[in-house]
Amino acid sequence: MDESLRHHNPNPTITANILSKMLYWWLNPLFKKGYKGWLEESDMYNVCPSDSSKTTGEKLKRAWNKELERQKLGKQASFLRALLRAFGVEYMLFGIIALFEEIVKVSQPLLLAEFLDYFTPGSSMSSTKAWLYATGVVLCSITLNITHHPYFFGTARIGMRLRVSSCSLMYQKCLRLSNKSLNESSVGQIVNLMSNDVARFDQGIMFFHFLWVGPLQCLMAVVYLWYRLGPAVMSALSVMILLMPIQFLFGKLFSRNRRKAAVHTDKRVKVMNEIISGIRIIKLYCWEKPFGRLVENLRRLEIRQLRRTRRVQACVMGPYFTTTQIGIFFFTLTYVLTGREDDMRPGTVFMMIAVLHSLRLTCGMFVPLASQHLAETLVVMKRIQNFLLLEELKKHTNIQSAKVHVGNGLSHGEAEKQSESSVEITNVTAKWDGSGAVSNTLEDITVSVRPGRLVAVIGPVGSGKTSLLMTILGELSIQAGSVRAHGKIAYVSQHPWIFSGSLRQNILFGEDYNQARYDKIIRISALSRDLDILPKGDATLIGDRGVNLSGGQKARVSLARALYMDADIYLLDDPLAAVDTIVGKHIFEKCIREFLKDKPRILVTHQVQLLPIADNIIILTDGHIMRQGTFTELSKSGVDFSELLKLSDDATPEPDGSLSNQDITRSNAHNGPKRPRADSIVSVDSIGKDYIPDAVQLPEEEEREAGTVDLKVYMSYLRAGAGILYFICLAFFLLLAQVFLIGSDWWLARWTNQIDERNSAMKAHDQIHKTFDTMTTVTSMLNTTETSIPDVDTYFNLYIYAGIIVVMFVCSLTRAFLYFNLAVNAGENLHNMMFARSLRATMAFFDTNPVGRVLNRFSKDTGQIDEHLPFVMFDFLQSSLLITGIVIVTCVFNPWVFIPVVPLLVIFAIIRKYYVQTSRSVKRLEGTTRSPVFSYLSATLQGLHTIRAMHMEQKLTAEFDAHQDLHTEAWYLFLTTSRWLGVRLEFLSIIFIACVVYTAVVLSDTMDPGFVGLSVVYTMNLMGLFQWVVRQSVELENHMISVERVLQYTHLPIEANLESKPDHKPPDTWPSSGSLQARDVSLKYSPSAPFVLKNINFDINGGEKIGIVGRTGAGKSSLITTLFRLAEPEGELTIDGVSIHSLGLHDLRNAISIIPQDPVLFTGAVRRNLDPFDEYSDSQIWRALDEVQLKEAITSNPENLYMEVTEGGSNFSAGQRQLMCLARAVLGNTRILMIDEATANVDPITDELIQHTIRSKFKACTVLTIAHRLHTIIDSDRIMVLDAGHIVEMGMPIELLSVGKGGVFYSMVEQLGKTELEHLTELASANSLRHSSTTLTQDVNPPSLATKPESNGTCLPEVKLSGRDMESGESQPRDVGGVENKAFVQEDTRL
Repeated sequence: MDESLRHHNPNPTITANILSKMLYWWLNPLFKKGYKGWLEESDMYNVCPSDSSKTTGEKLKRAWNKELERQKLGKQASFLRALLRAFGVEYMLFGIIALFEEIVKVSQPLLLAEFLDYFTPGSSMSSTKAWLYATGVVLCSITLNITHHPYFFGTARIGMRLRVSSCSLMYQKCLRLSNKSLNESSVGQIVNLMSNDVARFDQGIMFFHFLWVGPLQCLMAVVYLWYRLGPAVMSALSVMILLMPIQFLFGKLFSRNRRKAAVHTDKRVKVMNEIISGIRIIKLYCWEKPFGRLVENLRRLEIRQLRRTRRVQACVMGPYFTTTQIGIFFFTLTYVLTGREDDMRPGTVFMMIAVLHSLRLTCGMFVPLASQHLAETLVVMKRIQNFLLLEELKKHTNIQSAKVHVGNGLSHGEAEKQSESSVEITNVTAKWDGSGAVSNTLEDITVSVRPGRLVAVIGPVGSGKTSLLMTILGELSIQAGSVRAHGKIAYVSQHPWIFSGSLRQNILFGEDYNQARYDKIIRISALSRDLDILPKGDATLIGDRGVNLSGGQKARVSLARALYMDADIYLLDDPLAAVDTIVGKHIFEKCIREFLKDKPRILVTHQVQLLPIADNIIILTDGHIMRQGTFTELSKSGVDFSELLKLSDDATPEPDGSLSNQDITRSNAHNGPKRPRADSIVSVDSIGKDYIPDAVQLPEEEEREAGTVDLKVYMSYLRAGAGILYFICLAFFLLLAQVFLIGSDWWLARWTNQIDERNSAMKAHDQIHKTFDTMTTVTSMLNTTETSIPDVDTYFNLYIYAGIIVVMFVCSLTRAFLYFNLAVNAGENLHNMMFARSLRATMAFFDTNPVGRVLNRFSKDTGQIDEHLPFVMFDFLQSSLLITGIVIVTCVFNPWVFIPVVPLLVIFAIIRKYYVQTSRSVKRLEGTTRSPVFSYLSATLQGLHTIRAMHMEQKLTAEFDAHQDLHTEAWYLFLTTSRWLGVRLEFLSIIFIACVVYTAVVLSDTMDPGFVGLSVVYTMNLMGLFQWVVRQSVELENHMISVERVLQYTHLPIEANLESKPDHKPPDTWPSSGSLQARDVSLKYSPSAPFVLKNINFDINGGEKIGIVGRTGAGKSSLITTLFRLAEPEGELTIDGVSIHSLGLHDLRNAISIIPQDPVLFTGAVRRNLDPFDEYSDSQIWRALDEVQLKEAITSNPENLYMEVTEGGSNFSAGQRQLMCLARAVLGNTRILMIDEATANVDPITDELIQHTIRSKFKACTVLTIAHRLHTIIDSDRIMVLDAGHIVEMGMPIELLSVGKGGVFYSMVEQLGKTELEHLTELASANSLRHSSTTLTQDVNPPSLATKPESNGTCLPEVKLSGRDMESGESQPRDVGGVENKAFVQEDTRL
């Protein structure tokens, strides 16, 4: 669907020769381009066919299917076995390369030992032989370079294939998950599984071969060294051998602590997601402190585990570089204690050091890493296996294939084919999760929908309307009965699903583009004017979840998608709820009634004024069909639709289907869309002229720093971790440990030189003794020789050497503990500073930054600082100091090496700069191409019902594969560019080694063998270490970007103080009356933004009920922002005479209750959602729940008040979530109540319940009600009319209506039609009489709601008594279908 994912740039490796592949020459053009400027996605090479998501995914899918076949035979399916079957052979072949490389590593020290013999005084080795041995040492280095990089690149590439294929397989599984499985696996868990978990394949697979290569290398070293040096070698090798189980133990501890920390991290990120998503509610309710404490507690638990993890890491990394010196110490100690100190020659000792160096890397790093990653990877494989074995959706609906239609109208023959389309539901009982422990969602449902028929489904909250559509789609588990759908189904969800892509892509949804049909769909969906205001029309990029579209725009895009599919059957789940009246009429007339007139249509709606047009009406209650039939039939059966119809603000359609102003009995109950109404007489054809589209907020670019990371960022990180004295102490131990590490080798070289000199002298002495025969001469020569034999104090050297080793070990361990403690402190303090600042940030910040962007700072960036940055920085510091020491020592012992060092350093600087420029681009591309993969997965899970309803699984799988391939292109470049650098820096190291060994041969007469051995062994260490440090320096800079991003959030603009100053603290009784006064109040959301409120002036008395109306953008919601100071207003606004500017935000906001338009519930207990401060007793909370009729719904759960609210409150219906917000307001019991279109998205019954509770519980309070439903506010004391940020009218409803056509409020009411105008005028007059009559005011009590909760807490519709019943003297509503039905009873009690 997204053509931007596809570009043509063939991968050069397909045609490159073997030498180009080995040296990565094929990357040179890319580096040249990257050096000149930023690389773009079009510069990346296409994925190799063998690496593509489709190829690898199909390969793994075939292997996994074989495992599923085994499971059917009663055996256990194994994901590990499937991976081995798909990729095992290729991976095992790389083990041969790893083994060969380790053999070369062991062989190189043997050549070194022979080479060092040339420098022994009196050596008989010829210079030719020395040159050959030197060349052998260099050739071994070249061989290591040739084998090392292909192995690590090849295994990393296989790891990439494992990750890509696993994600492809899991994505296809997501599309088949049952609802039960979806409930068991949250979106976050699935995204985590396909992001963090599968990353273990990339990290661990490179090291697994060393689990068997490492022990083999140890065995080879033992055999050869034992043969050459005897059993004494075991004292040194035992250190390396013991290192493996010790590292295994530490690795196990590390993994265990890391898993525990990950649990707390998941909880913290989940809570942060809820906080950021609901930050407006948190600020309005003054809940910053309880949520702040919650995050602090979770972070404290997380840090506790991280601190333990870092201590383990310190024990592993601190002594890592000292293990060779410790092994050599035990080797020399053994030689001394066994009397073999004379055999401690430079060749022997430094051969041993070189062997231990190679074993240290393998046994001390690769084997522990392999064991650690293996344990983690096996856990990941088990998690993936469990996910792949989750229950899949079993389609119970019998859907037969549809005939193919043309787009623009149907011919007579096609109409005959269309007539075959139908839906048959026969005696269906169904429920959501298929569990016998849960009551059925639908009971004994029978519905038939024939071609050309429109079926309307109505009912209260939780009655099963959406579940009925889900049953047809096969999403519910059918317990009994059958569902048959003949034809292709299109589904329009109640909550529109919009994915990240262009508007056209969202509409086409993978279908071929047909301009004529597309243009017609755009007109029918009322999107033409919206496209005009988009910067790039329908090519404009729509953000994830349609964040830059209004609710109405999203609804119409979703509808357009369904229409473009040209399906046979249309399931419409309340598609008109989010659109304006005039747009709703246009859609209903042009789309539902005309465009889809020949097709079966099921319309779930709350807009009961449409019912007379429907061919069949289904009234659902508690999952049962209470009544079913035509409008006329149901009216005759006793259902009084007049009461239903007066729940609407819209004009009532006539039974013949035309929208007109036919009079139908009205009362003060209400319903209807949430947007401003338009004149019902306006022709739907004129919508292009009259409709004003919502503004589109395009996604704001994220702030990004350019260039390298500033030094200030590093200093800020270190300051966050420790003070200056701590840092000085750390720097001291870093340097001291390195000095003693080099000092130990220098002392050993000095000691072995002394031994070599003494041995040479002794040898010369013995030679002289054999040559001379006469005693006198012998005695004379002996006396002369004895004076020239140097004395070596073995135990003095041993004691000094032991002291150096001990100090080195202690310093190394100390510096590791000091550093990792600093790193944990820095991570903790940076997070706390960022969180504290973010929680106090202004709403303007959250309004302009998507949730994902903010959450990224608390998840990915914080994770980088906690997990990866400490290791990378410490490794870089240790390795950099080691390289510096190596170069210095080598140059001191062989000053001639300074000559090649200078040009080599220049070449190194050029290569690094050349690499870093391109590496940054590649890293940026890897990040930008990775995010869409997870966003696409998240979007898929959100729109799963829509995707499955439209049978788009294959197209979405192909799209997901395309996203994965784009990321693979970037990841492939990341792997290869790293190897490009490695190969070139390794050759620089080889040149340096060649300079050292060849100059040593040339200057052999002036060089001691011990110092030659020391310099050569050190330069051999540069192999791998040099390029590793450069890569770590780049990686360190990349990780410091996370610190930089976190630091950005520590400087966010924040709100005013939460608490009032002592001299401005209001009394406890404030506000006593709730009066409001505004003088010249203006508001704008940022310094550069225009004013949204302009010189507002009003006086509101305490206890007064004020209705606030106005068109979209008039400034109604800005009044809430002003009153709560979500943005700081200009002018003077007082409550009971106290200026809100002088108050702390909590003092102000605690004095006002609010019922928001969009109800927000947080994960946790019901009690915590109502009372996070624990201020109220259980009895008070139960009373509030009872008053909003939620008590029975809560008591039906065994946990009662501690019933868990799932993420987003998904286990409550939309109406129940709104009632929970109402319960919060009831508990608050404040003098001022703000109501922000609280009933815009609920059914008429819930609407009436909310209105009744407000009238009864807040009778003495000042109530400000923002509403689009004019019935909601027509009985207010006064109405405030806003337009373009000004108060254009304010007065009693009857006064505003008396103004006539010149009045703004009058024109708004007039647009509803003549009948509505007369009806609302009548209500306003009655309201005026109520206010003018004190007696009436005292006598009339708030009415009781004309509904009766059933056992499950829902409210059932009522039936008005017919005239015959009244005549018979019945005083109670009659029983309809065995259920007392009270929703439609005549009720004038609102007056």
